[in-house]
Amino acid sequence: MIWGITLVLLSIIAVPSLILSKKPNAKELLAKIEPYQGWIGLICCFWGVWGIISAVLTISWISVAPILWATYLIGNIVSATLGFMLGFGLINKFFLSKNDAAKEKAEALREKIAPKQGKLGIVGIFVGAWMIVASFLFTIA
Repeated sequence: MIWGITLVLLSIIAVPSLILSKKPNAKELLAKIEPYQGWIGLICCFWGVWGIISAVLTISWISVAPILWATYLIGNIVSATLGFMLGFGLINKFFLSKNDAAKEKAEALREKIAPKQGKLGIVGIFVGAWMIVASFLFTIA
């Protein structure tokens, strides 16, 4: 359930224009979060990557709870991608600044997925909500 809540919050940060059109007073809240956006993205990127690794390591869930496993995997892919997009500046600064080839590949990847950030944020809201619901519907004993 915490993965889903985190994904919903991350997605809300990723689609500020959508939120601002619905709630004008949200601008102040988003302005307060903006300085921390890179750190939030960096943490969620690593958390999403860890979730993808965990999903692969628990592939045996497919025989027990395939919907829950697929939800877990998809949610973590979306989380890692949104986290990468929001934390790109810090990822670039801390991890890619020494290696020019990796930096160029990351820039190319960012340019490809940046226009899709809003759509991915909306998908993230729905996937995160589904992760919350699925955590109540499907449990592994």
